[in-house]
This record gives sequence, C-alpha cells and structure tokens, in this order.
Amino acid sequence: MPRELSCPAVEGRRRLAIAVVTETYPPEINGVANTMRQLADGLVARGHSVSVIRPRQGVERVVAGPGPEAEQLLVPGLPIPGYRGLRFGLPVYRRLRRRWRRCRPDVVYVATQGPLGHAALHAACTLDIAVLTGFHTQFHQYSRHYGFGLLMRPIMRALRQFHNRSDGTLVPTRTLEHRLHDDGFRNVRVFGRGVDTQLFSPARRCAALRRSWGCDEDSVVALYVGRIAAEKNIGLAVRAFAAITQRQPGTRCVFVGDGPALEAVRREHPEHVFAGARVGAELARHYASADCFIFPSLTETFGNVVTEAMASGLAVVAFDDAAAHEYVSSWCNGVVVPMGCDQAFVDAAVAVAADGHRLRRLGRAARATAETLSWDRVIESVERRLLEAIRHHAGSGGKHESMAAAAE
Repeated sequence: MPRELSCPAVEGRRRLAIAVVTETYPPEINGVANTMRQLADGLVARGHSVSVIRPRQGVERVVAGPGPEAEQLLVPGLPIPGYRGLRFGLPVYRRLRRRWRRCRPDVVYVATQGPLGHAALHAACTLDIAVLTGFHTQFHQYSRHYGFGLLMRPIMRALRQFHNRSDGTLVPTRTLEHRLHDDGFRNVRVFGRGVDTQLFSPARRCAALRRSWGCDEDSVVALYVGRIAAEKNIGLAVRAFAAITQRQPGTRCVFVGDGPALEAVRREHPEHVFAGARVGAELARHYASADCFIFPSLTETFGNVVTEAMASGLAVVAFDDAAAHEYVSSWCNGVVVPMGCDQAFVDAAVAVAADGHRLRRLGRAARATAETLSWDRVIESVERRLLEAIRHHAGSGGKHESMAAAAE
C-alpha cells in the first residue's frame, strides 16, 4: 500500500494517491527513466502518496535520491530486443486491477505504451479511475530507422487510440502538443522538463579527465551524449566530428553512451574517445569537461541531454526541434539549424568549434538559460494536470468503460 506521509507542503492542498506506471526507471539510463524518477520523487516531496509500478530489472541496484522516495511495485519483465539493459513489463492487468480495487489511487499516470502500460490503462478504465498518459518516445519515428517506415502511420494510429482512452496526454513541448492535436489526439497538455543545475554544472570541469582524452585547457572537446544507434542519427554526429577535426586537427571528439551501433562506430573511428554509458556525477563531469555539444537526433520528444549540456556550460548544436527548439537561440546560447539540413548542421558544428572565445560566450549564456529550468516548477505544473484530470473525469461522469469498449 502507498506509504502515509506527513508533509507541510500539502497544507491547504489536496493530498493525492498517485500511481505512476512506467516501463523504464533508474538505474536504467535514458531520458524517460530520469524524468520518471524526478516526477515520482518530486510528487512525494510535495506530500503526495506515490506508487511507481515498473518491470523488475535484470540486476536490481538501489539508486537512492536525496530526499523521500516513492514506493515501488516491481512486476515481471522481459528484455527489449536491440535495447541492451532495458526491459518491458508484462501485461499484469489482473494484478493491477486487484491492487487498485484494494487500494484505489486518485489518479494513474501511464508513462509508456508497452504491455505494462496497456494493462495499466485498461485496468484504470475498467475501475473508472482518472488516468493520464505520457507521450515520452516517438516510436512511430523510430520505425523508419529500422526498415519499417511503412508502419509509421499504423503505429501513429495505435498510439492515438491508446492515448485517447485516457483523460488526457502529457507531452514535453508546445510544438509536440500542437502536432499531436493536429493528428487527432485529445486533451493534450504540456508536462515540461527541468534540469538539475547543481549536478550538471561547469564547476565539475576536470583537467585530469581532459588529460586522459589527450587534451589540455587550450584544446577543444566536442561531445556527443546519448544512445549510439540509428534512430539518434549517429552517422551525422560522426560526419560532423570528421569535419571539425579536419578544420582543427587538435580537436578531440568524445562519445558518451551505449547502443547497437557502438562497436561499428568504434571500429571505424578509433581516433575518437568512447567513454561508454555514464550516470550521475560521472556523467556531469564528462559534460563539463567538454566545450561544445553535438546532437543530431531527429526523433526526440524532448532530449534531456540538451538541457544537461546547457546546464554544464556547453554550446549546443542541434536541429530546431524538441528541447533545442524550446531553449536554444542561434548564436546567443547555442545553434539550431532547420530540421533535416545535414550540411547546415555540419557547417554549424565546425563554426562553433572553431572559435574559442565564442564557445565560452555561448556556454555562459547556455548555463544562464538552464538556471531558469527548475524541476520544482515542472512538478507543480504536473500536480495541476493531475488535479485537472481528476476533475475532468468526475465531470464527465466516468466514461472510461464505454470509451474502452469503443476503442476495442
């Protein structure tokens, strides 16, 4: 059962019992896992009773946060093909239905659209519990990078049907809100993202780490952080790094992350540094020890790495989408280029890395922008969305069962 908490933060406000259902959670390494940890622990800190329902991971490691944490219910899971270290939850519909009948939450937040997410949505609908869904990953965009481009429309149709069974869908940016609204998604609202500016900070810059890369303080380090995979447009990162080093032979290019393309890229480009997956303070140290951040992905719903890089004082080069569209202003605190303009991306990366004075100016401005992105404000806005969902559901007379039947 959810833990009973006594917290002054709930004085004058309704204390909620919230179930958060997610297929990914720390210590798994990805943006959705990090966001779910911030959400769950942030809601607990605001005095709510939070239960996180997630798959049991291959190796369970305790990753303690700085404050009170949410209760966790672990369910069976299986590995996701091609995504080493990640698992999807099995569709434990009956288990969730029994649990929520016994200890009914005020609202359910379903973050992912895997088997566990589908089971949770169905259970909430059956029990007539207010439920919100999250649009955290653009699975329909991924299909084109794995030879299934013809499935984009059917996948999008299935996603729309899934999300429209809920009381509303939360997305990370205004751009995606408008895009999904135009695609027929109902009740779409923004659940923004914050960044931990104490963890990700220029103060973590490390001369010893730079020396291990073969650099001194006068060298330029270009960094990529993320999954090393086709859907991240990793080939363009490689191309941009090649252009940078051709212009400035002393530049060091560093990849941080893991993924199915890692071994091939490492084999073909032994001149670059491959640091593997990093988390926490080690990840923050890698960001801060670089000088610019090269991020060519075209499939982000947000891209937490962009704001982490900005908080670390790096000039970001990215396509004009997701987090970069929201927070990067070209040649003020980074550079954004039009979507899909590969040569413009490469040219921007070369230009940014070529001017040390401008690199430092852009990095300082990026840090200043990141300092305005508080997780506290984000969690407060999600709290409002959850209360709105409860009111919306009550006002509609609880129509989940008929909506579910219509959807099926």
